[in-house]
Order: sequence, then C-alpha cells, then structure tokens
Amino acid sequence: MELKVKQFIEEHKLLEKNSTVIVGVSGGPDSLALLHFLHVERAKKGYNLIAAHIDHMFRGKESEEELEFVKQFCHQHQITCETTQVDVASYQKEKGISSQLAARECRYQFYEEVMEKYEANFLALGQHGDDQIETILMRLVRGALGKAAAGIQPKRSFHKGYIIRPLLAVTKEEVLTYCERNQLQPRFDPSNQKDIYTRNRYRKHILPFLKQENPNVHVLFQRYSERQFEDESFLEALTIERMNRVIKKQNEMHVEISIKHLLELPIPLQRRGLQLILNYLYVHLPSSLSFLHIEEMISLVKSKHPSGILNFPKGLTIRRSYNDCIFTFKEETVNTYTYFLGNEDKVFLPTGGTIWSETYLKYPANTSNSMLVLDTTSTSFPLLVRTRQQGDRIQLKGTQGSKKVKDIFIDKKIPTIDRDSWPIIENQEGDVLWVPGLKKSSFETMEMNKPSYTVLFYSR
Repeated sequence: MELKVKQFIEEHKLLEKNSTVIVGVSGGPDSLALLHFLHVERAKKGYNLIAAHIDHMFRGKESEEELEFVKQFCHQHQITCETTQVDVASYQKEKGISSQLAARECRYQFYEEVMEKYEANFLALGQHGDDQIETILMRLVRGALGKAAAGIQPKRSFHKGYIIRPLLAVTKEEVLTYCERNQLQPRFDPSNQKDIYTRNRYRKHILPFLKQENPNVHVLFQRYSERQFEDESFLEALTIERMNRVIKKQNEMHVEISIKHLLELPIPLQRRGLQLILNYLYVHLPSSLSFLHIEEMISLVKSKHPSGILNFPKGLTIRRSYNDCIFTFKEETVNTYTYFLGNEDKVFLPTGGTIWSETYLKYPANTSNSMLVLDTTSTSFPLLVRTRQQGDRIQLKGTQGSKKVKDIFIDKKIPTIDRDSWPIIENQEGDVLWVPGLKKSSFETMEMNKPSYTVLFYSR
C-alpha cells in the first residue's frame, strides 16, 4: 500500500515538503491508516501533522469513546490533535436538512477552523478506491452531470488550501491489511453495516460483484474519474467562453438568455451551458436535479410553441417567451405606473427606460419607431405615460382601422413578462398615440410646414 500511495501523491502533486497537513480522523481504519502513513512519512518529508476529530454526538457514549481513542492514539505517536463535539441533531433540526448533510456541514466547518488556526494548506481525508467506485456509481444512477459524474477528485480547492485524498490509489482491503500489519486497532462504525444507507447497499451488493469480475476495478474507475474530470474541465471552459453571447442579463436571482444563440452552440455545449446557469443560480445544486432536468430545458427551448414554463426545485422558474428564456427565483410582478409628460419634459420609467419630449422648429430629418412627431400647436399637454389597460386599441398610422395593443405585442414577439410594464402614450382625449418602439398612431403629423414640432423619444 505504501508504494501505491507514494506514487499517487507524486503523480497528482498532492503534497509539498514541509507542509502543514490537517488529517481528518474518525478513528476508523481509513483515516487512521492515512494518519499513520503520513506520520511515518513526515520524518522524510518534514510534514507538520495535526489530527482533527469531530464527535457528531449521534451515538452517545460510543462516539465519546472514539474521540478518546483518537486522542490517545495521537498522544502515543506525538501527533498534535484537535477535537470537538457538536450537537449535529440540533443543527439538523435548525437547518431542516438530512442528518448526513448536517454532519458534513459541521465537519467541514470544523476543518476550516483548524486549518485557519494552524495556517495549513492541506486537509487530508481517507477516501479510498472502493469509495471512488461507490461514489461514481451512485452519482450515475442518480443522473449526475458534468464533473459530478467524475466522482471524488484527488485534489480540490478548499478554504485557503486544498483537500487531498491520497488513498484513492488503494482498496479497502489494502487499508485493512495496512492497519493489521501496523497494529493500529481502528474503531468500526456499526452504521456502516446498515442497509438503510444507499452507499452501504452499493458496498454490500454491487462492489463484490465488480471485484469478482476484475480485482483491479478500482484502478479503472480512478482512470475514468480523471479522464472525465479533464474532459469536463475543457468543455466547461469552452462553454463559458461561448455563453458570453448567449446570456443577455444576469444577477444572483435572475438569468435571461437568447434561445437563438443557445441553439447555435453544439449540443454538448448547450447542455453544459444550461448546467452552468443552474450552478450559478443554485450555488449548491439540489440532489434531486439530474440530466432529466437538462433534457426538459432542451425540449423547452427547441419547442415550436413560443411560450412555456418549467418549475424546478426550490422555487426556480424557467419561462420561455418567444426567443428568450428566463430563469428566476423571483416572482414576476406587474410594474403598473402612470406619469404625466409635459412639453420639454422627461419621464424615467421603473423598468429602466426613459421617455422625453423636445421642441423642433423643423421636421426631423430621420424618424423611427422610437420617435413620435406631433404638431405642437394641436397637441394638449400633459400627455399620459402609462402601462396598458384591457381593451387598449390604437389607430395605426397609414390605415383606416384600429388594432388591439395586445395583438401588437404578439406580432412583435414581446415577451409576456414585459407586456404589462410596456409604456403606452395617451392624449387627454384618451386616444393611444404611440406604443413606443413598436407602433405609431395616425396622430403623428407628416406636415413639413408647421411652426414647431414636439418630438417624443423612447429609450429602453
């Protein structure tokens, strides 16, 4: 075992000489073997070792005895030891999470504190090759995506340093043999035998079959893990670069993307782009999310129907509206408003747009749907700037009839969430003069010989 672990540390550059290393020690065979191995190595490598043990207080006196065992082991081998007891059950109740997640959060918080105290760059944990097999299989069965499907990484960033896992090169059997040969006498957690835990079922029923088929299956899984992680890292970097064109708006609670630009990407980047959005919004992805959710999003953006909605865990809403797709945790509210616009006046809209009026002595040389030209002498001020109302109609410029404002929004493919806050300009007689940026009414003057003109402008 020693030779395999040394080679693994060197191959993956897990440790540096004279490093301060925190070792997470439960008292079980894996962590105890790791602590002992590093203890033997520290004479050659100059490691400064600190054992860190946390009693989760789940098993009463039994877990207290494990704490004392770790302290005695460290005292015997002259290893600095930091211990703590945490009422994880109370923490679990307070946070409303599973007991395993609560224990993990408390454990890693303790590790951070110990790393900070000793200014350590490394936290060594005892996961081995069999753990790697179990983890990869569990994640694939749950529908894990991207880097998560690569399983446990030998080295990853944590706090101000790194978590390292030197034992991924060896099996549980090799760890137990090491403990027996060095007379370590580790403690065994009885919960590891209970079938109520998913990992235990994989360990008891699937792992033996795989090892029977190939005794070195852990080596193959480790190689798969490393290749998968490398491939995903490359594709993720490429996706981030290409998603700059896809994303139109983003903040911590809201992302808006262009469906057209997303679908221009190769399908593998489409999937990873959507995964990156979920990672960004959730920060900590719910375990219930899987590749099926990505496929649902792909179906939504590829649908021939211009609108649709998906409801994801923890209140995330994904809404399609024509060529845009919006991911948000916020409830969309209707921004209704009413303002008065005088001549030579300006109105700032709550949506971020602006409408203002200017006086011209000559007819503007260039016009657009973002401008409306009125005859100043026949226009009564103030005009009304408001959001749409049910039944709004506009008599379109150059036509004899009128059209529903609602139909204009549909024709112009204005996203549903924008329609209720879009500005409408109305005169004092209640006529809709203009749907800024979209359509003008027949009230716009085309006469070039007026003494002055009022020009309305709209900027989003």
